[in-house]
Amino acid sequence: MNVLITGGAGFIGSRLARKLVEGGATVTLLDNLSEQIHGPDADFPAGLRDIARCVAGDVRDRTVLREVIVGQNVIVHLAAETGTGQSMYAVEHYSDVNLQGTAVLLDLLVNERPAALRKLVVASSRAVYGEGQYRCPDHGSVYPHARTEAAMSSGQFDPVCPVCEGAVSVEPTAETTPFGPSSFYGLTKQVQEQMVLMFASALGIDGFAMRYQNVYGPGQSLNNPYTGILAVFSNLVRQGKGLNIFEDGEESRDFVFVDDVVDATAAVCQDGVHGVTALNVGAGQRTSVAEVARGIIDHYRADVPVTVSGAYRVGDIRHNVADIARIQALTGFTPKWAFADGLTAFLNWADTNELTDSGFDKSLQELSERQLLRGGKAG
Repeated sequence: MNVLITGGAGFIGSRLARKLVEGGATVTLLDNLSEQIHGPDADFPAGLRDIARCVAGDVRDRTVLREVIVGQNVIVHLAAETGTGQSMYAVEHYSDVNLQGTAVLLDLLVNERPAALRKLVVASSRAVYGEGQYRCPDHGSVYPHARTEAAMSSGQFDPVCPVCEGAVSVEPTAETTPFGPSSFYGLTKQVQEQMVLMFASALGIDGFAMRYQNVYGPGQSLNNPYTGILAVFSNLVRQGKGLNIFEDGEESRDFVFVDDVVDATAAVCQDGVHGVTALNVGAGQRTSVAEVARGIIDHYRADVPVTVSGAYRVGDIRHNVADIARIQALTGFTPKWAFADGLTAFLNWADTNELTDSGFDKSLQELSERQLLRGGKAG
């Protein structure tokens, strides 16, 4: 099996490459080695060069892309910008990378029809759902609208039933949930996955949109302040700095360990897995931001201040947790990592890295200047 991974030097891509090579695949990696993710003057790690063909290039570069798609049986398209907050002001850039990059890939595939290709896999996101699925005592499963400025500014952070405006509780979000992205990043992922699934059908090949929840673990970027709350919080605590928790700290996410994500993605690449569909990839459990902060502080036995500020970012959601029944039925995938174990593994790895200025304060300033970080103590 020949596999091309775009964004192949990244957090998920590099681990996926190793997993596929161990299974006998021949892997090509394409990555532009973005400074925001990889730091200045980055190169493919020697370990990747030893096991895969590594090509430094941009997914928007038609010439480079044309050359690397030749002979591939499976293309895993991971190359993307992934910052929810940053996407709300870097609109052109997110559109260019996430949508135009995908368009260039699909245009080449449709017009050149590489004979060997039998499967397309794209990294999508839980962000396509927005708030996702909740339950109202009177109206059953409902899909709340994006939270309003009036509610957020008054400290009412929980979404309400779109029918009666009553209180709702969180339910696992299934793939049948309507699209409802509340950030531009989420919108680009929605369009990106629809593009890939549309053209997989047109080409008569398998296509899978992997709706990743919040992926974390050893190897994630510690330099990128726009993604990864675990990286941000651990950097701050290691420096003896306090944590500023947005909203009331009870907002929650489905944190899924990177090895589980790699297992799920590798599973759909296999010859016996067929279809054209979206698949949730998560742990199926939710953890609050306050719990994340406590876990990190306890790990380091740190005495640092924690401020629950009431500030909020435009485009953020309140909760999300994945219903993973579909991918379990299709592939047998079952997540192996509990959050507590994964957090320990991540923090032990983070301790082996030098502390650097991740630019987190700068990222908050950028949001505040554009009025995308509001309320409470925003800085």
